[in-house]
Amino acid sequence: MSFIHVSPESHFPIQNLPYGVFSTKKNPVPRPGVAIGDQILDLSKVHQLFDGPLLKHTAGDVFTKSSLNKFMELGFEAWHEARVTLQRLLSKDESILRDNKQLRSDAFVSQNEATMHLPANIGDYTDFYCSMEHASNVGTMFRGKDNALFPNWKYLPVGYHGRASSVVVSGTPIRRPNGQMRPDDERPPVFGSCKLLDFEIEMAFFVGGKATTVGEIISIENAHKHIFGMVLMNDWSARDIQKWEYIPLGPFLGKNLGTTISPWIVTMEALEPFKVSNVPQNPAPFPYLSHSDNYNFDIKIEAAIKPEVGNATTISKTNFSYLYWTIKQMLAHHTITGCNMNPGDLMGTGTISGSSPDSYGSMLELSWKGTKPIQMNDGSTRKFLQDGDEVIFTGYCQANGFRVGFGNCAGKVLPALKL
Repeated sequence: MSFIHVSPESHFPIQNLPYGVFSTKKNPVPRPGVAIGDQILDLSKVHQLFDGPLLKHTAGDVFTKSSLNKFMELGFEAWHEARVTLQRLLSKDESILRDNKQLRSDAFVSQNEATMHLPANIGDYTDFYCSMEHASNVGTMFRGKDNALFPNWKYLPVGYHGRASSVVVSGTPIRRPNGQMRPDDERPPVFGSCKLLDFEIEMAFFVGGKATTVGEIISIENAHKHIFGMVLMNDWSARDIQKWEYIPLGPFLGKNLGTTISPWIVTMEALEPFKVSNVPQNPAPFPYLSHSDNYNFDIKIEAAIKPEVGNATTISKTNFSYLYWTIKQMLAHHTITGCNMNPGDLMGTGTISGSSPDSYGSMLELSWKGTKPIQMNDGSTRKFLQDGDEVIFTGYCQANGFRVGFGNCAGKVLPALKL
């Protein structure tokens, strides 16, 4: 228990303690913080209290930066030491923060008074395609049930290199893109605003540890040492632009319009109690992708659409545990060629869909390519997103009496530029 009040519905109890970067009107400098209840502990104000062997000489540097990259670089032993220190400092039995009124006043900020920023400088961003249900659904729509999965899908975690520059923090509006489309396969393509704007329910992990060099791999045995933590992610998708452009090299302009992530990074240590069995894999993966330990997590994820006028409608409930490939396998596969990794690199899981229609992770699936309109609470329907719609993801792990959550991942659709 913490001396900071935390309601049972809060995503941020003492068992969580996710990291983010925030600023305030009083102090507009972005700086690292930890969420606890409805408060933020400003790490730049308490760095001197990290007195363990790995942080006593480095906390003053890493916790006063405008991003978490330097802290991510310290490695998983330092991350553990920081967590132990934070749980001690925030405990109801520890007086150093609890009873120091001046330090408490300086160190705690209400989340309502904070502006959240991207938690890291993201050098590179890769997105995978690791839900078999999602891949099967999309394949069935466009190629038929007998050819839903490509021959390589069960042998490797399929992915593509995305655009790091358009990754944005939750709350940032997303503008409907313009581009080329071919709505009628019998006629030439047209140029205009996207008509089939979609979301994708994903999660993503940040790479940590020392940067690797070109030619160096991260083995499946060591992958966990390079996974700092996870966030919710919305991979906004312009389906009509994507359909016309993706052959032969895959996603490009249909994806680079924006990628939204939640601001709080939940560490893998906080997620440890929520591990569940890995999804069985057949055929067995190659040795470089094989691991016997469970690295799957029971994370409940919901997606809602809030129209410009009216209340939000929850349209999907899915779970991280549905993913076929684990995030350790994603990282090991990404580096098997010797691709180097840097702390702060971001890797998305791909759309997370379950087996039931209400657990599908995109509007493409939920409306089955626009043939089954989605009913909204206000009586309207959606096949794809409309201007003014706000898409809101929430995700959390449920324990007995508390939640370990990610907060919200939200973005509102703005009209396309008139060209």
